[in-house]
Amino acid sequence: MMIFILTLVASDFPLAPDDLSQVTHHLNTQAISLVGEPTWLKPQKAVDLPLSTKPHTDQIHQIRKMIFNRKIDVFISPTKNRRKKLLLADMDSTIVKGETLDELAKEAGIGDKVVTITEQAMRGEIDFTTALKKRVALLTGHDAVLLQNILHRTKLNPGAESLIRTMAKNGAICVLISGGFTFFTESIAAQVGFHHHHGNLLEIKDGKLTGRVEDPILDKTAKLQCLQRYAETLNLQTNDIMTIGDGANDLPMLQAAGLGIGYRPKPLVLKNLDNHIIHGDLSAALYAQGYNDYCHSN
Repeated sequence: MMIFILTLVASDFPLAPDDLSQVTHHLNTQAISLVGEPTWLKPQKAVDLPLSTKPHTDQIHQIRKMIFNRKIDVFISPTKNRRKKLLLADMDSTIVKGETLDELAKEAGIGDKVVTITEQAMRGEIDFTTALKKRVALLTGHDAVLLQNILHRTKLNPGAESLIRTMAKNGAICVLISGGFTFFTESIAAQVGFHHHHGNLLEIKDGKLTGRVEDPILDKTAKLQCLQRYAETLNLQTNDIMTIGDGANDLPMLQAAGLGIGYRPKPLVLKNLDNHIIHGDLSAALYAQGYNDYCHSN
């Protein structure tokens, strides 16, 4: 019998017995029973509930909604291959705060125009490649030193370094993959502890932005293909892979992984995935894999 693990991870409030009772009662009404005692990964912070059956997506959303005001994140995964051997993570609004291209545009004085296009792309209203080219074209002629200014101001999201360094310490290959620019991915990857990074190459001539991105464009299809290449190279199965991201451009790779996690997910991602970090920090993705608090790296 395959056993599934429902993991609850608290953020602002400690996990209380009432939280577990509420969830287990709801599961019972759905004919989903526990097949063992709860296992605490960290007291009052994260707990595993072993289940006989995998709740379907609507049931997971019901549980999430039921305890939403308690700011508890909910994850579901099979026990088999629970700790992942490969992680692909989006950069903007996932590993780092905000969108580096939007910040670049603000620095150049054209923020409103670019942010509008970004929001359309994140909601899946226009395709990523078109949106990227439109936004970058607006930067034509601006000084490339703006990139360095933005990099200096870019902040990591809480838990990013703990997530990456813990997984790497335990043998996982960690890859930063972004529809943003290699200027940023190279530095962020080194700072956080990723093994590899991929992004788009922004064309610069004579110290100025030309308004062009070099082909091929790294879009949602390229992110999925990147996952497939790493899986083949490392001889990994789908259940060995975790992905994390926030927007429509991430959805194919999120859906292709054994554990795809939406981080502060946009509506399209929220609707189409079971696993999300809505309240907590990125270290919640460690608890989702069964890591206990003693395993975390600072």
